[in-house]
Amino acid sequence: MTGANVTQRLEIHGTVQGVGFRPYVHRVATALGVGGEVRNVGGHVVITASGRPAVLAALHQAILDRTPPPALIERVDVTSLSPARSPSHFSVEDSASGTGPRVVPADLATCTPCLRELFDPADRRHRYPFLTCARCGPRATIIEDLPYDRVRTAMNRFPLCGPCADEYRNPADRRFHAESIACPRCGPRLSWAARTGDDALAAAVETIGNGGVVAIKGIGGYQLVCDATDDRAVGRLRSAKHRPAKPFAVMVADVRRAAELAVVTDSTTRQLASAARPIVLLAKKPTAVVSPAVAPRSPEIGLFLPNSPLHHLLLRDLGRPLVVTSGNRTDEPIAISDARARSALGPVTDGILGHDRPVLSRYDDSVMRSGRLVRRARGHAPEPLTLPVTSSRSVLALGAHLKNTVTLVAEDRAVLGPHVGDLTDVESIDAFEAAARRLCQWSDVTPEFCAHDLHPRYHSTRHSARWPRDRRIAVQHHHAHVAAVAAEHGVGEPFIGVAYDGLGFGDDETLWGGELLLATYTGYRRFGRFGRVPLPGGDVAVRRPGRMALGYRFGAEDFGADRLPPPPETSETALVRRMVERGINSPLTTSAGRLFDAVAAMLGLCEENGYEGEAAALLEAAAAGETEANPFTWRLHRRDGLWVYDPVPTLHDLLGSGDLSVARRSARFHATIAEVTVALVTEASVLGGCGTVCLGGGVFQNRRLTTAVTDSLTGLGFRVLTGERVPVNDGGISFGQAAVAAALLAERSPSCA
Repeated sequence: MTGANVTQRLEIHGTVQGVGFRPYVHRVATALGVGGEVRNVGGHVVITASGRPAVLAALHQAILDRTPPPALIERVDVTSLSPARSPSHFSVEDSASGTGPRVVPADLATCTPCLRELFDPADRRHRYPFLTCARCGPRATIIEDLPYDRVRTAMNRFPLCGPCADEYRNPADRRFHAESIACPRCGPRLSWAARTGDDALAAAVETIGNGGVVAIKGIGGYQLVCDATDDRAVGRLRSAKHRPAKPFAVMVADVRRAAELAVVTDSTTRQLASAARPIVLLAKKPTAVVSPAVAPRSPEIGLFLPNSPLHHLLLRDLGRPLVVTSGNRTDEPIAISDARARSALGPVTDGILGHDRPVLSRYDDSVMRSGRLVRRARGHAPEPLTLPVTSSRSVLALGAHLKNTVTLVAEDRAVLGPHVGDLTDVESIDAFEAAARRLCQWSDVTPEFCAHDLHPRYHSTRHSARWPRDRRIAVQHHHAHVAAVAAEHGVGEPFIGVAYDGLGFGDDETLWGGELLLATYTGYRRFGRFGRVPLPGGDVAVRRPGRMALGYRFGAEDFGADRLPPPPETSETALVRRMVERGINSPLTTSAGRLFDAVAAMLGLCEENGYEGEAAALLEAAAAGETEANPFTWRLHRRDGLWVYDPVPTLHDLLGSGDLSVARRSARFHATIAEVTVALVTEASVLGGCGTVCLGGGVFQNRRLTTAVTDSLTGLGFRVLTGERVPVNDGGISFGQAAVAAALLAERSPSCA
């Protein structure tokens, strides 16, 4: 009858575990007088609710409209039940196993109420470096398995004391069912040699304050920390990490202090202060009081705010900005075990501030530029992304060689794992395999298929041999780049893919990198490319932009234009000339990234990369402030059925414009590549009838180029997309592989569609 109690089962899908969602549901249901229960089941939350229809509708609306962040509702499935009786109260029940994809919550920065307690002398958690509640603290880095309950986390070795247990059981407390909570009586403790607790922290503070370098056990692994205003300390840190030039990130206490060092806007304030606490790349102020060695030759500085109580304490006690960087040497994985920290970091630091809470999963800091993720890691991974095509077969996408990530496909979800790094040594390969195992374990999935790059020598490709040959899906590198962008934005129709990067193995077994593709998820047609050029010395040319400049001078693909003028004769130029003329260790590439390197060398900006992408970053920085830039000469040709951009006329103009400033010439080069791209896309749209353009590949981390291309194409009526939540660099390759594999499997099996 009208107004009689009814019972419903609500299945809530999304980011709803480990984010205080069950306690929130309990509070709302209790306030409304709803009876029933809420529990974690598999990767989602199940609510059984009894009450009048209008009251249940109010509960449903509150869940959809007022769920506090960082919980995120993707879908609510409602089923009517017929109970024997209506329960009189609402309870939070223990987690249960279930079916379907399981979701691991990302780590969350310290919330405002916890921060108040941290610095309140009257609070029992005053200055406790591990305080958390249901809305903040470590998640992915401490989880052993799902469902997310304390017994399946690194906190299982810390039994709750009486007061903490009371908070955990009290529905009115914000620590109700907060799995990571602890206090000084029952929780983890800091350590420094023989000192513990606040004494250990004081020792670290004193060491950093006196110019020392300290290894600190952070949320996702060890970090190296020093005073960002101390030239000598920053120099020592560079030596310890074998990192001569790549900028360091700087942690500051709050947004006000960030604004003292860099230009901060409303949007970047939101990024800095988000629960993910990413490093945000910002324009550095000339008055910034940090050592020039923090970000040499860069107009930008990477800033981030504290993501844990320990970091808040360090910044409060030291009262200055700190360099906080990953606890490793260049190209090695971050140390997460105490033993590894002692052996690898102990000899190059002045002390180790550790603690007894294990880090179970390695997570570096996420990085953002212009509102887009450059590195997807702590605070963002492993939150799932929705694929545009559902696959009934599980897939593990193995990613690329550089900036490696792995992605697990289960149904319509792709779980993009954290940044692993470059697979250059045994330790990084071990980290890659551990990340893959962890994703599969968390999701309770044994992948039936794998997706991998075409390059036969990538370790990620070799790893695919663990699957039978008919369960391996090879995905071309640049197809993966543009498919990642398309899938992130839910593109359903054919699209034009523009893939500009350093190098990728093409389906013709040559090295690609400046590509126009007419694409869907299941296939592509190569429509255009950049002119070919030799890589003198192979990998040596990647490291040395000066070599790339010589490659263009001696061996650029011939379209009938005058060759570039030879450089002054030296032993180096003579060697490179012979290598190119004889085809000795000089593979050909169409790489846009290598063209940027060559131009940086020709302009005297960078002869040798101190880190990956340095030459391109310096070239972009050189153009800063130049608002008017006419393109250099450029030519498109038809060759072998493709449109080909010939960069030689562009380089002739560049070299012949020595009367112009480096800034103006850099700006004109950027304008040229943007205009070339627009011309190629326009030609592709005539043939393919596509109105959507996906910009992928590491070159599109270049803000000036991306903005120019986007503005021009948008003005012509195109829909232009690039990576936002998924990096456009090789960190997004595994997600693109996942999207392609899911679509191919759906095409094979109608049940997957």
